[in-house]
Amino acid sequence: MDREQRTGVAHRVMRQDDNGNRFLLARGLDRAEAEALAAEFEARGHKQLYWVEPEDPPEPAA
Repeated sequence: MDREQRTGVAHRVMRQDDNGNRFLLARGLDRAEAEALAAEFEARGHKQLYWVEPEDPPEPAA
């Protein structure tokens, strides 16, 4: 198990279109869920780029 899974870091699925525009597709997923969703989008045959990345850590309370 990697560090991201042990610490419960949420992940998001991102997409980049042919024009270089980036879009958030889903957030708040664990890594396995995010990877599965990205794979599902890729399997649809669209020519966009999909990837999974950890979400930014929450800002500490002031």
